[in-house]
Amino acid sequence: MEQCACVERELEKVLHRFVTYGHQSEERLDDLLRNVCVQDADLSVLHQTMAQCCKEIKETVQMLASRHKDIHGSVSKVGKAIDRNFDAEVSAVVAENVWDSPERQKYLSETIVEHLYRQGMLSVAEDLSQESGVVIDMSMKQPFLELNRILEALRTQDLRPALEWAVTNRQRLLDLNSTLEFKLHRLYFISLLNGGIGKQQEALQYARHFQPFASQHQRDIQILMGSLVYLRHGIENSPYRSLLETDQWAEICNIFTRDACSLLGLSVESPLSVSFASGCMALPVLMNIKQVIEQRQCSGVWTHKDELPIEIELGKKCWYHSVFACPILRQQTSESNPPMKLICGHVISRDALNKLTNAGKLKCPYCPMEQNPSDAKQIFF
Repeated sequence: MEQCACVERELEKVLHRFVTYGHQSEERLDDLLRNVCVQDADLSVLHQTMAQCCKEIKETVQMLASRHKDIHGSVSKVGKAIDRNFDAEVSAVVAENVWDSPERQKYLSETIVEHLYRQGMLSVAEDLSQESGVVIDMSMKQPFLELNRILEALRTQDLRPALEWAVTNRQRLLDLNSTLEFKLHRLYFISLLNGGIGKQQEALQYARHFQPFASQHQRDIQILMGSLVYLRHGIENSPYRSLLETDQWAEICNIFTRDACSLLGLSVESPLSVSFASGCMALPVLMNIKQVIEQRQCSGVWTHKDELPIEIELGKKCWYHSVFACPILRQQTSESNPPMKLICGHVISRDALNKLTNAGKLKCPYCPMEQNPSDAKQIFF
């Protein structure tokens, strides 16, 4: 992200210069026009007047041309910043022929099509499916069509489609301990409050929808009902003005997306967007490591491109399952090389255990306890 920030700073400088150049050009040209208009029309001094105007126009043109060259130099700096901060050649850290097999190409196309469906770009997804030969079953499309239809309605502050969906899936949402249906009813009630005193009776009648949620959301319901007292003077002028905050609509869209994806057995975020974001964080680190390896002429350190040379921190947002890296070999464990728990409680990989075994005995690398390698037990995270 630091590379993006560097390029963005250079770009902001160019845009600022363009805006300044435009304003200065307009001001200078307006001054020239005013000077020409106020000149004396006396024929005796017409020659001198025209000479003076031509001189000012020439100076203005030279000044604008000089500043235009400065802008051209700033634009060139943006290109240099891109070349300096971004390496177009990434094959050195990417496994070769990774997408050569038809099966992998099919997986990639399916992932892109699913991402397009998630984003509501249905026509683009259909075109890609036809061109790539990927057959998408209607049962896969339908949930995304419904999801996007409801989200579009929520973005226009239309709660009815979402409420109908929540009522239909009420039991499944309750099994997830979801608050979606209550928050939808709450938002609808608040929209009635926005209607003023004319909507008071309708708001009181709609409050019956809160009855199933009284035990879990008693405090929130009390606040909503208390706001009715200030309906005549306007909720925006009352202690309950926080009920009208606009960020509630973005929040309800996020809650609906999360719960709907949970019911459909899908991740909240698109696998393609997660992979892309992870790659953006990991690629600069890998490029730096590759450069250091080449400078120190130790190319044998990283020979397998399907295996990371170091652990790259992607943040808690990208934590999906537990992993274990062997503290001895500094390799991530796998099915063929699982983590093993020693009698003393320390954990190492099976490969490390085999390498540390000597004459049928194993001495723990972290404590002096000597033990039999066969006593080690495989553990599962």
